[in-house]
Amino acid sequence: MEDNIKDNVTEETKEEVVSRNFIEQIIDEDLKEGKHKEICTRFPPEPNGYLHIGHAKSILLNYGLAQEYGGKFNMRFDDTNPTKEKEEFVNSILEDIKWLGADWEDRLYFASDYFPQMYEAAITLIKKGKAYVCDLTADEIREYRGTLTEPGKNSPYRERSVEENLKLFEEMKDGKYADGEKVLRAKIDMASPNMNMRDPVIYRVAHIAHHRTGDQWCIYPMYDFAHPIEDAIEGVTHSICTLEFEDHRPLYDWVVNEVGYDPKPRQIEFAKLYLTNIVTGKRYIKKLVEEGIVDGWDDPRLVSIAGLRRRGFTPSSIQKFVDLCGVSKSNSAVDYAMLEYCIREDLKMDAPRVMAILDPIKLIIDNYPEGQIEELEIDNNVENPELGKRMVPFGRELYIEREDFMEVPPKKYRRLYPGNEVRLMNAYFVTCTDVEKDADGNIIAVHCTYDPESRGGNSPDGRKVRGTIHWVEANSAISATVRLYENIVDEEKGVYNPEDGSLNLNPNSLTTCTDCKLEPSLKTAKAYDSFQFVRNGFFCVDSKDSSPENPVFNRIVSLKSSYKLPTQQ
Repeated sequence: MEDNIKDNVTEETKEEVVSRNFIEQIIDEDLKEGKHKEICTRFPPEPNGYLHIGHAKSILLNYGLAQEYGGKFNMRFDDTNPTKEKEEFVNSILEDIKWLGADWEDRLYFASDYFPQMYEAAITLIKKGKAYVCDLTADEIREYRGTLTEPGKNSPYRERSVEENLKLFEEMKDGKYADGEKVLRAKIDMASPNMNMRDPVIYRVAHIAHHRTGDQWCIYPMYDFAHPIEDAIEGVTHSICTLEFEDHRPLYDWVVNEVGYDPKPRQIEFAKLYLTNIVTGKRYIKKLVEEGIVDGWDDPRLVSIAGLRRRGFTPSSIQKFVDLCGVSKSNSAVDYAMLEYCIREDLKMDAPRVMAILDPIKLIIDNYPEGQIEELEIDNNVENPELGKRMVPFGRELYIEREDFMEVPPKKYRRLYPGNEVRLMNAYFVTCTDVEKDADGNIIAVHCTYDPESRGGNSPDGRKVRGTIHWVEANSAISATVRLYENIVDEEKGVYNPEDGSLNLNPNSLTTCTDCKLEPSLKTAKAYDSFQFVRNGFFCVDSKDSSPENPVFNRIVSLKSSYKLPTQQ
């Protein structure tokens, strides 16, 4: 009987159906029909800014699909607009993708690698009568395009001969025309219900140096023309992009078909990742950077990947977040608290728990021997014994949090006040006996006595104390700067001001605590090392401003949140 039960469980496990998202279902069908022998995906950012959390979803989705199907993942920069592109952005994007764990192996490409092929593709279209040089200005092209309810009208230059178009296009390439004087347009259908198919511009004149090709070209392809060509040349099988490109798919397919590529890449759209009350738009982030409101694209208050990394988020926490968000065809917004939940889950078992005092006040134990220092053995993480233990110094003078002492406490206050006994975490029971004040009446030190028999935080006579506070031994303490972060926008007002579109900034998005006191075990902490500061949250060493002489820690996230993970159906 028992063996039969085991056999049934095994068979049920074997037959378990794994849920597939709609992209996986499309790929499964394409493979089943023999359209492809191997899957190839790509991530194609424009190098005009730093990547943000939304890009992380695309990176991990494309790379994950390539891994799942034993295929290839290409890294490619769509660098077709030199007016906004910088080598700085190229380098930052590569660093971000490596950090997330996506491996393009030896397949790093640039759209600019294919400029000669794109030029030849344009010549092919001209020779087929599918493209023409147009002299209309940008405003005139917009006027001729029509509206969503009215068809456009043909350009007066639409019927130029193939020979004339070839000559004019070559002259555009040779630099004979000023920016905006002429463009090359695809000849499709000015009455199409899809505005993207109304003779879109596919090449424009731009006399500007490119960050890779220099002054070799003064004409540059438009994104909608370049992208399908890049995919086709690289053998991309599934070109996975966000939902706003759904209306561009007919143009994508038109370019691939008319230029004559085979096999043909297939464009699939999925919903973008939106976070509530968060700034992700490059234009707004660029403004924050340029106006000095943040200290760069990697400011920990931003959800740029570089900012999240500097804040102390881990690749595994972002992968978990992306997995929880899932893949769908419907746009929706995700609560930022879910991202915080993921990093808490990632760190709670692995981050050492240490003592740090952010707003210190001196605690003096009057009956403790002067000059004596003892080493207390403390668990690095009580929930994870594998992290081991460490030795922490304890002495007559300590630092405690200023909020852990009140001279006149409110009702139910359980921490230190005159006459009250509390537990010093992992150390001794102490009872407050007196306070020291400066000339202005400010408390500068708290005096107490300790019970030598309560070492380790337990009393041999069984008496209970209701409060436990953490501490740092004064003479061995490290002085550090600690940064506490809130959302950079005012959540109550919303992200954007409806009147002028400006950001509703939160003036308290950064609080800098100077001369904090940390236990000496943190002396060897390196950039990105993460810790749980007892009662204060999870923190990491800042990668930009911290040094051994002047350590700086960023709060990654507080310890608790009201956020509840949605129940999985």
